[in-house]
Formats: sequence, C-alpha cells, structure tokens
Amino acid sequence: MTTIGTPHIEHRPRRVYMGIRFIAPFKGMSKEIDKYAEIVDAWLIERKVETSGLPFLRYHVIDMRGSMDLSYCVPVPRPLPEDGSIKPGEMPAGRFAALVYSGGGISGNGALIDWVRAQGLDFDRWDTPEGDNFQARYETVLTDPKVEPRKSKWEIEVAIKLAD
Repeated sequence: MTTIGTPHIEHRPRRVYMGIRFIAPFKGMSKEIDKYAEIVDAWLIERKVETSGLPFLRYHVIDMRGSMDLSYCVPVPRPLPEDGSIKPGEMPAGRFAALVYSGGGISGNGALIDWVRAQGLDFDRWDTPEGDNFQARYETVLTDPKVEPRKSKWEIEVAIKLAD
C-alpha cells in the first residue's frame, strides 16, 4: 500500500557529498543501487569518513523506458579528494518541492510532479535524447533498513529543485 505525504516547498542549502555515479536500467535498478551503496559504504568505513546526513540517491537523467543516470551519495562536512570511482559532488542550494512517501516510488514521485504542475511551477530540468535531466533531484530513505528490512514499508523523501 502506498502512502503519500503532504507536498511542500522549502529552501535548501548547498550540500556537498561523496558518491559514485552509474548507469542502470530502470528495470532492475534496485540491484544496481544496492551494489553501489555497498561500495560507497565500504569506502566510508575503510577511510573512517565523517558523514553529515543520510545517504541519498541522486537522479541526474531519468528514462523509465531505458537507462537511468544515478549517483549514490553520502553527505560530508567538506568535499574530499576523488578516490577512484568515488568522487565529490554537490547539490545546489535553492527552492525544492518535496514530500515523503512509502510503498511506491512511481506513485510518490508522480504525486509530487502533479502537485508542482498544479501550482503553476516548473522544475529545474531539461530534455535530451537520453531522457529528463535534472539540476537536482534526489531521494533519501528515512527509515533505518536494519529496523525495517521490507522496502515497501520504508519512508522515502523525494525532493526536486524548482526553476528559479
């Protein structure tokens, strides 16, 4: 069962992170995300990196009929040097539309997109042959997977930067 929270708009500060960028097919994307999350998490532990928030999944380009261009990211207090496939990055400051959902990512994201359109607002995005490109679109799992292992029960926040 999908639960969708109340959409809202808020100003968010710039966030720096360390992450790994990858391409994954929309179908089967979860396995790829899990694989890259393990790589980043092991890197953090091995180097004793201090984090400054929950990990998140950044969506650079979305093509639900093909491939997704994603980054698995972990916020850090300051960017660190590139280390192989783990690279520094940042989410820009700005106005973001956001909501929390559980049970269904397509429904949660769709509800936010419909709400923003109903407000007469636009996202900071553009089209390319690869798909829908976003300046800043991300999802953060708010539920501790060690406490609730069933992904269908996780609370997830989706946030998308609005056009200035």
